[in-house]
Amino acid sequence: MPSAVLDVQAFADELFAAERDRVQIEAFSARAKLTAGDAYAIQLANVKRRQAAGEKVAGMKVGLTAKAMQKMLGVDQPDFGHLFASMRLADGDDCLLSELIQPRVEAEIGIVLARDLRGPGLTDLDVLAATDYLVPTLEIVDSRIMNWKITFVDTVADNGSSARFVVGKKRTSPLGIDTRTVGTVFEKNGELVGTGAGAAVLGANPYRAVAWLANTLAADGLELHAGDVIMPGALCAMVPVARGDVASADFGILGSVSIHFV
Repeated sequence: MPSAVLDVQAFADELFAAERDRVQIEAFSARAKLTAGDAYAIQLANVKRRQAAGEKVAGMKVGLTAKAMQKMLGVDQPDFGHLFASMRLADGDDCLLSELIQPRVEAEIGIVLARDLRGPGLTDLDVLAATDYLVPTLEIVDSRIMNWKITFVDTVADNGSSARFVVGKKRTSPLGIDTRTVGTVFEKNGELVGTGAGAAVLGANPYRAVAWLANTLAADGLELHAGDVIMPGALCAMVPVARGDVASADFGILGSVSIHFV
């Protein structure tokens, strides 16, 4: 629950304007004492605003799934954000940098659900059973907080620092795929910038992050839906990009995905 004295809507308005006008703002954590509940209330205020304007939620993202990132922000759990259909880009598309502020790119094993998924008590196997297919993805993250100087509450309020997501063409049945050992070769302009495997996600696999998400949402009576794209967390470090860059990730058996920044 948000703090009684915090003006959630004022913070939400400031973040919404920052994204719309493509300007950086001072971290909320430097100005007020926010709880995780406050931060999620700010995020949800802007989700509802976008839905009221006709935007459709296409899925969700899980962030802070790497121990190194959790340690950096002083937390022991992931966070989540909402993905809108308007954020989705196709494999090989152009991404307009004029619409973003300070973007970075991550490579992730995307999970698309075949049926609704509701916690609590879900396990990795429950998520596997509910998965329609796996897909190679890139997440384009973009903080509205000045110079990426974020704490946990800043990124949560800022919708998990989400901006765009790129979905590859190949769809792979999850049956018989050990997502712990599925790796990625992550490149920028043809040069290697990172490698990783599914085990990097919560030290387990991408399904673990989706189970955490569904179980966490259940506390508020919410669930994941059939057809949702779930971005469960990066396999390696995020990489900054500039105009003219091409980011690509090859996930072997799952296929590859790329995006061009213009």
